[in-house]
Amino acid sequence: MTLASASGARVAVIGGGLAGLAAGCALAGSGFRVTLHERRPYLGGRASSYQHPGTNEVVDNCQHVLLGCCTNLVEFYRRTGVADKIRWFDGLIFLEPGGRESVIRPSFLPAPLHHAPAFLRAPCLHLSDKLAIARAMTALARPVAEEENSSFLQWLQRHGQTPRAIERFWKVVLVSALNEDLDRVSVYYGAQVFRESFLKSRAAGLMGVPTVPLAELYAAAGNYIRERGGEVRLRSAVESVAGHDDRPVVAAGGQEFVYDYVLLSVPFNTVAGLLPPTPDALPLRQAAAQFESSPITGVHLWFDRRITELPHAVLLDRTIQWMFHKSDLLGRQGAPGSYVELVVSASRSLVEKSRPQIVELAVEELGEFFPLVRSAALLKSAVIKEVHATWSPRPGCDRLRPQPLTPWPRVFLSGDWIATGWPATMEGAVRAGYMAAEALARAAGVRRPQFVVPDLRPAGLMRFTG
Repeated sequence: MTLASASGARVAVIGGGLAGLAAGCALAGSGFRVTLHERRPYLGGRASSYQHPGTNEVVDNCQHVLLGCCTNLVEFYRRTGVADKIRWFDGLIFLEPGGRESVIRPSFLPAPLHHAPAFLRAPCLHLSDKLAIARAMTALARPVAEEENSSFLQWLQRHGQTPRAIERFWKVVLVSALNEDLDRVSVYYGAQVFRESFLKSRAAGLMGVPTVPLAELYAAAGNYIRERGGEVRLRSAVESVAGHDDRPVVAAGGQEFVYDYVLLSVPFNTVAGLLPPTPDALPLRQAAAQFESSPITGVHLWFDRRITELPHAVLLDRTIQWMFHKSDLLGRQGAPGSYVELVVSASRSLVEKSRPQIVELAVEELGEFFPLVRSAALLKSAVIKEVHATWSPRPGCDRLRPQPLTPWPRVFLSGDWIATGWPATMEGAVRAGYMAAEALARAAGVRRPQFVVPDLRPAGLMRFTG
């Protein structure tokens, strides 16, 4: 990706999450002098890892995965040199209590029929469930418009989905992908997940899992910025941004820094405190105040023996939704025991529970899927609650999502909550960063900057669905 030199214009990127890192890397690679301010001692934001004080283990704050349709995230990993740190899988393993498996893997058939044979064989669904899912998938093969007064659950009910199909398929996929309950998910984003990942092509549905701790994955982005003349300031909490027309001023750690441009890449629930104190900021503050968040809980368990040979699995009909065998994913197959991470998305039922209560629930449920758990000794455990993990993709939420441009010509906005057309995912965050970087580069006089990567092209019969 070649752009004209930006003549060394000084840019402050506020926030070291994925959106800020993506924007910072794109701009640093195009000649801008980037200074990234991050209040934490590590990069990655809500997608990071740290040494847990209770276990002395390095743990991710929550397991993050990507799909083949995440074109911008994949490009970001390639840009920063960590694409080889992702392990790809072509199938999902659905487990019922008792351990019966249903493997959903693509076949030789053209999209959108490539998953049909696996669905027909899946024992976790009855024939009536499969026929209902097929009817709904046919409707989703074409773009589905937003319905501001309807949730995706209501859309499913109108399209004749059985209770089992909703619980064991639609809910399993969407609650994990969107971190929200089906009765709070917009029709547009529910449909988008299935069209982009399940229907568009075989490549779109591949699942990638990092094979290193997240902090290591995103430290490479910080190095990318430094190697191009930029600076990464950790433990640098920004207190305010003054958006003067000539040069914006950033206040951090009792000091003031003057930049040519500022890119605010922070969550919706913290942006208001950083905006310039002018009447121009009121619409953005009001929009941000209307967003809602949804929690994720990660449960980390270390057992004295191997409890399964599966690298990952979707767990049906219980509170726990996913199991990731971190011992294997992190390349520790030869080590004794099993380290697993369990994920509960939209985990409102767990927010008020104590750590011992959550661990007890998790071990009990895990034993229903993997009987070896019952004879294994639990050596240590950790519970990480992200109460404000993501913004909620409620019906009508898109009318609140702002553009990267702000009322201040040298201040730009990023973060997964801006108007990317994608939900609160790692892909959405990287797209937001690239979109904001493009807007800033245009303002700096760069002709036709192009950082955002196009979506995957539809394959097979999906090429004719519009």
